[in-house]
Amino acid sequence: MSTKSNKSSVGKPQAARRNFFIGAGTAVGAAAVASQTSIGQALIADVGNAIDSKKEGYHLSAHIKKYYQTTLI
Repeated sequence: MSTKSNKSSVGKPQAARRNFFIGAGTAVGAAAVASQTSIGQALIADVGNAIDSKKEGYHLSAHIKKYYQTTLI
């Protein structure tokens, strides 16, 4: 009986996983460097303003506060 192992197929998933983490680390590092440039700072400010100006979804307004006060027993 011979126990033949196929080492080439065993190493491929681990290599793919390593390549994924190397790529993810590189992307995070590049984003960190880009965020410290003047263009990156302007982009972050623009995104922050866009998020702050968005008025969609639930938000507690005076009308809703008044309704909640009427439900108190």
